[in-house]
Amino acid sequence: MAIRWQLAWPWSSMPIFGSWLFAESGGTITPEFYTVLFTMHASVMIFFVIIPILTGGFGNLLIPAMIGSRSMAFPWMTRIAFWLMWGAFGAMVLSFLTPAHGSATGWTAYPPLSVLGGNASAGETNGVGIAQAWWLVGILLTSFSSLLVAINHTTTILQMRTSGMTMLRLPATVWAMLVTSVMQLFSLPILMLASVMQWTDIVIGTGFFLPAENSTFVAGGQVLLWQHLFWFYAHPAVYIMILPAMGMVSDMLTCFARKPLFSYHSMVWTNIAIAALGFIVWGHHMFVSGMNFTIAMSFMVSTMLIALPSGIKVFNWIGTLWQGRLQLTTPMLFSIAFVSMFIIGGLSGVVMSVPPVDVVLHDTHYVVAHIHYVLFGSSVLGMFGAVYYWFPLMFGRLMSDRVGKIHFLTTFIFLNGTFLPMHLLGRMPRRYADPYTDSLAEFLPLNQWITWCAMGMAASQLIFLANFLWSMRFGILSQSNPWRSNGLEWTIKAKAKACDATESPQVFRGPYEYSSPDRESDYFPQWEGESHRPEKMN
Repeated sequence: MAIRWQLAWPWSSMPIFGSWLFAESGGTITPEFYTVLFTMHASVMIFFVIIPILTGGFGNLLIPAMIGSRSMAFPWMTRIAFWLMWGAFGAMVLSFLTPAHGSATGWTAYPPLSVLGGNASAGETNGVGIAQAWWLVGILLTSFSSLLVAINHTTTILQMRTSGMTMLRLPATVWAMLVTSVMQLFSLPILMLASVMQWTDIVIGTGFFLPAENSTFVAGGQVLLWQHLFWFYAHPAVYIMILPAMGMVSDMLTCFARKPLFSYHSMVWTNIAIAALGFIVWGHHMFVSGMNFTIAMSFMVSTMLIALPSGIKVFNWIGTLWQGRLQLTTPMLFSIAFVSMFIIGGLSGVVMSVPPVDVVLHDTHYVVAHIHYVLFGSSVLGMFGAVYYWFPLMFGRLMSDRVGKIHFLTTFIFLNGTFLPMHLLGRMPRRYADPYTDSLAEFLPLNQWITWCAMGMAASQLIFLANFLWSMRFGILSQSNPWRSNGLEWTIKAKAKACDATESPQVFRGPYEYSSPDRESDYFPQWEGESHRPEKMN
């Protein structure tokens, strides 16, 4: 909100929190602190919100329950990963306690800006260098935490499935978690290595990314080396942040459409295709770095190709909804919104895969619109739907559906009011505290509109928070399978954790046999034998 306030009313005092946050400057945002704000906004949302909740949080909850395991393969590893996240968060807080009040290099931390925060060759760093060093410690710890989670998830899925749970009977959520974990296993070590290298550049002056005149031990490093190492992780990270949501949305769509998932096998293979292609497209972030034309064309083609498995998923979701008996519950609304927002975000991504177009749009608000449609319009909406859907599994109660629909409606309206107009700011550079030169002054009213919508979107989350906290204590008590789902996770009692189950269930079929013509009921749970005949639906 501070970022949006500055772009809408530059250098004006921010009400309520301004005098407290920016006391040193009389309640207004300074240019230096504006850079800190957008750096920490991305860092916190990516490394401390989306990835931990979708992979660590929902993964640890759903994977054992969905595959019929009593617990994760390595419970001690789960605990270590959890506490490492607190250490990482503490390091980020410590960066704010430096004279620079936090890292100010953007979440991409490009050298030479990130490694020239102090006189490293003399063994000293100023506040900027110290802040960046603590930021790197935070990134290293959260990366190590995610790596442990990935090892745990992969082992659990491959080795601890219950009897009858073959790989092609796994729900889409588990398949997405498996592919996500494999992507993390290959990409996180690169980020961790690069973080250590940059940290030693700042603190010791090793010279991996430092120019020759600033290096202590070597003749000089390569500035662009950091970009290659960083984006080799960070572009797969985009899919790490959305694949789990894709899997959970697939499960919710089938449940509330009362239909089997359209083309289950292709949904599995598209996960694998996205993971494989995700590792060969990182260079499209570097089209403006002086890249060889032939290499740029190869990254362009691979980027366009990755749209194919994503497009197949979209058509499969639409096929799942087609002629279904749709139940427009709150999780279903968020799932449908996920699909529609992912289409918008994906199409703008294809536009920027073309190097001549990317050169024009690079570091503009068009990129901001694209990434927020993918990460907020898709990942976070899918996350909200998953919270509503699996809330009974966590707390034995249902969240209010009426309040949930108000939350959905306000979030959806303000989301599009915030990010859709950003496509019109295509010429306005991002990361500028005051971008309004004479040629860009016309964008000020549009930025004010975006800021009002962003405030509405932020206020909408108070509705969700109130619903969540109230329902934990006073929500309607849930049945053991409130959504009449086929998923194995609903075999455990409403208030029990997956590790509390006393018996391992037997699996007889896949997870998506809804509306079978041979059944009196419109669902056929994985744990029921062929002879089982449930009560006829009311």
